[in-house]
Amino acid sequence: MIEIKKINNLDCEIVAPPSKAYTLRAIFIAAMAKGNSIINNPLMAEDQKYTINAMKDMGVDIKLRNNKIIIKGVNGKFKNSKNNLFIGNSGVSARVLIVLCSLIDQDTIINGTERMRIGRPIQDLINAIKNLGINAKSINNNGCLPVSVKGNSFQGGLTTLKGNKSSQYFTALLLCAPYAKRDVTIKTIGDLCSKPYIDITIDIMKRFGIKVENKDYQEFKIKSNHSYIGKEYYIEGDYSNAAYFFAAAAITKGKIRVKNLNFNSIQGDKRFLDFIEMMGCEINKEDGYIEVIGKPLKGIKVDMQDYPDIVQPLAIVAAFARDESEFYNISNLKYKECDRLKATVTELKRIGINANFTENSIIVEGGKPHGAEIETYKDHRMVMSFSIIGLAVEGIKIKNPENINKSFPEFFDVLNNIYKK
Repeated sequence: MIEIKKINNLDCEIVAPPSKAYTLRAIFIAAMAKGNSIINNPLMAEDQKYTINAMKDMGVDIKLRNNKIIIKGVNGKFKNSKNNLFIGNSGVSARVLIVLCSLIDQDTIINGTERMRIGRPIQDLINAIKNLGINAKSINNNGCLPVSVKGNSFQGGLTTLKGNKSSQYFTALLLCAPYAKRDVTIKTIGDLCSKPYIDITIDIMKRFGIKVENKDYQEFKIKSNHSYIGKEYYIEGDYSNAAYFFAAAAITKGKIRVKNLNFNSIQGDKRFLDFIEMMGCEINKEDGYIEVIGKPLKGIKVDMQDYPDIVQPLAIVAAFARDESEFYNISNLKYKECDRLKATVTELKRIGINANFTENSIIVEGGKPHGAEIETYKDHRMVMSFSIIGLAVEGIKIKNPENINKSFPEFFDVLNNIYKK
């Protein structure tokens, strides 16, 4: 457990870490590609390390050098040296591997942490890929990992997939579809959540030479028998993880400048800036950095269906507002690293904030938070969100801070540096 020290007069500059989403997708694509790739400025957190190890177990030559990942692509021809892959608590990686392992000649079992085995469902994906010839099964019959996958079974064709659970199911199919034996068409049932993450998937596929036909997120078409082409690729900064530091300026009425962010990024989580501006913050975009200046905060009511990863830091900002905020269309948060609906509200109440959740929303009544020991539920975003509160409130203690290793291992190093003038 660590205690966060309250800060006076926040005024600092930091560098945003590399994008988690772009790094993971780049590793998978470069592994599948024809030719060699160099991934510059990658995020090297827990999820990426598990993914790299899985790719190595599938016969991919990967080397790490000087803030680069050098990958010798196999052109879709994987040779699994291990029939049991462990992917930790990486939801994206587990779901991609379920599809990717159908390209191997042998059968494979994909396994993960306890949360992956009981609380992160994949049954909708398993049902969808059966229509494409892939034979996969939840070994414990509970719709979670471990999952067995039949090798050399990705035929292609048409499938349907519910859009309300996870965009990661769609990402898994899109990334691997070029190596199917026939063209792949995915039709969405209902509305698709987290659309910006699909935009990231389609964007990076295009940069490695594969085009996706996207019909308003209701139908996706990908040509088969095409290969990604290896290339050198730079990972842009991560708006999701930058959001915690933007939140810090908001709740302390301080000032922070964040570098290494692409102003024109298609990352959906850059909307965090719009939301805190609506709440009263001043946002300035200058040459090379984005500046947030905290001001008196007011509550907002916003649809967060496309931005689930910034609900928690936004709820933290809402705790300091002068009235009520509501964040809705977020039912899929219960299927993340923890049940984020329940966990976020529980910990807000622990620090004296009146908050409630429904099946689809979180309601936060702004107030005056006080110190407490914070449970973090093995969730990196719980650690980071509630750590930021400690910059504005005395006595915030964070249990199991090491859970940040999943996505932002340097988080506390960056946090400690902001105390330095």
